[in-house]
Amino acid sequence: MSAHSYPSAPLSPPPAAPRPRGRTLHLAAAIGGGPPARGASYRDLARLAEGGGLDFVTLELHPYGGAGLLDALELLAAVAPATDRIGVVPAVPAAGAEPGDVAAAVATLDWVSRGRAGWTLAVPAPPPGPPGRGRRPDLPEAVWRAAGDTASAVTRIWRGAGLGPPLSAPVTVLDATEPAARAVAARHADIAFVRAARPEGAGLIRADIHRLAAEAGRDPDRLLVLAELAVDLGGGEVGPEPGAEIALTPDASGGVLFRGGPVDLAELIADWQRQGAVDGFHVRPVELPRDLERFVNGTAALLQHRGLFRSFHPGATLREHLGLHRPARPSAVRGGVLS
Repeated sequence: MSAHSYPSAPLSPPPAAPRPRGRTLHLAAAIGGGPPARGASYRDLARLAEGGGLDFVTLELHPYGGAGLLDALELLAAVAPATDRIGVVPAVPAAGAEPGDVAAAVATLDWVSRGRAGWTLAVPAPPPGPPGRGRRPDLPEAVWRAAGDTASAVTRIWRGAGLGPPLSAPVTVLDATEPAARAVAARHADIAFVRAARPEGAGLIRADIHRLAAEAGRDPDRLLVLAELAVDLGGGEVGPEPGAEIALTPDASGGVLFRGGPVDLAELIADWQRQGAVDGFHVRPVELPRDLERFVNGTAALLQHRGLFRSFHPGATLREHLGLHRPARPSAVRGGVLS
């Protein structure tokens, strides 16, 4: 037996019935990433998101404050028993932690949550570029190659420990905005986050990731692409004229910021969904719990009312919520080429 301790129970229960065919909108939210929310615990935030039908929550601890490499994992392991359906996805640094430790910790989270775990493979943020030069520079390709090596090693450990096939393993998430990250996501990720200010840009990134996935011998339909968006819902509705585009702006971290009201955000999500730009959205509330409450009770509720977002969790595991529990189509990939 290996030096690492793994739960003896299977990673997830038997799969539920397949979801209906067609594009399904997926929504997720971050419940960390900055100073702790005043007056709201991570458990309360996860329960709030679960009540709104969101697929999963993510937790990334800010590097200040002496947070350990696996602290987000440990916090969500405490949150998971207080929830019933929502997925729990901590950020795990790609560098600085042994793959065996990561594999054991994520597998334990999956066991504690009864098949609702994932992990975001986090890479260090690049240093800021020169003032006034726009977004941060891309990371070196070597950083992404190392991240891919980590993902591959963790997956091999899970399989070697008999913890279940890929259809029941924890969900792997990666930010694939940068070109060098897309090949890594295409090979290893179940979900790719992308940052884009316009649906056309997001759609191009999605198409590129799916092309690379097909070249790697994967069924592109089994790799979901979610737009990542910081949301500030503290102001009023902008209420643009019918047909007018709701503008997104760059934020200080190199991401994309939405500032407006819950109805405006619902309109933006519905528009991107109609265009087929992405499979859903991962929102990062600027202020917790305020923005998460307004997203759940305003934006998500309005999308549900319009029939664009489901009002219940379709299964018991995160893979079931995402539609990733089904076997790949038999004719989907042959020799690395889509048939």
